[in-house]
Amino acid sequence: MTSPHPQPDPLRAALRERLTRARLDRDRAVTAALRSALAALENAEAVPVADRPLVAGSAHVAGAVGPGAAEADRRELDAAEEQAILRDEVVALRAAAEEYDAVGRADDAAEARRAADALESAAGL
Repeated sequence: MTSPHPQPDPLRAALRERLTRARLDRDRAVTAALRSALAALENAEAVPVADRPLVAGSAHVAGAVGPGAAEADRRELDAAEEQAILRDEVVALRAAAEEYDAVGRADDAAEARRAADALESAAGL
C-alpha cells in the first residue's frame, strides 16, 4: 500500500516531462501514447473492489459516510511491474502499426511506430 507521503517516481516524472514536450509540439500520436501509458500505470495501482473492506452505511445512507470514507490506498508498483506495463504498451503500439500496414495505412503505421519509439525512449526501455 502507499505511504502518506509517496516518494517521487523518476519514471513517471520522465514520462510526464516527455508528455509536456509532446503537447507543446502538438504531437498527437506521442501525446496519446504517453497519456495511455501513464493511465495504464495508474490503473494497475487500483485496488480490486473485492480486496477493499466493505463499509456499512446507515439505514438512511447507503455506503461510506464522511470525507474520504470511500477512499482506498493504492498498490505500489515496483520497477519491474512498471517496466512490464510500459513494454505491453509499446508492444500494442507496434502491433497497431503492423495492422495499419496490412490495410495500407502507411501514415498511421508510421505514427504508431514513432509513438512506440518515443515511449521506449522516455521509459528507458
